[in-house]
Amino acid sequence: MKTLRILVLHGPNLNMLGTREPGHYGNQTLAEITNNMHTLAESLDIEIENFQSNHEGALVDRIQQAVSEDVDGIVINPAAYTHTSIALRDALLATALPFIEVHLSNIHQRESFRHHSMLADAAAGVIAGFGATSYLLALRGLNDLLRIQHINTGV
Repeated sequence: MKTLRILVLHGPNLNMLGTREPGHYGNQTLAEITNNMHTLAESLDIEIENFQSNHEGALVDRIQQAVSEDVDGIVINPAAYTHTSIALRDALLATALPFIEVHLSNIHQRESFRHHSMLADAAAGVIAGFGATSYLLALRGLNDLLRIQHINTGV
């Protein structure tokens, strides 16, 4: 079976992980999360690329680029854009790539404005509340989904 290519997107303020509200987001930095994801990806025969931006348009551009790069799926933590970005939703739908929405904290245990996601109903899955492990669970889940699709379709 081919090596899968997964794009991992990190939205606004995630570059501040490790120091930003550790009670909600934990103590791991984005670099540590990225290193852990690369270790898991290697064991699963997945090639990953991580991209973080505080700018909605940069995230949209990167999602659109994914199609021309033969990316198989996306793991995305849209952060605050979860609750507001129709642009991210439209970009993800336009690619027709399966994606997993990830959150470090359980958004349903937080302020009511965080309870609604603009992406969740279009996502293959949503993982929230497991801290940095949420990313690893998303990577495993997307791997399983894509490999099952490959078996079922032969693609």
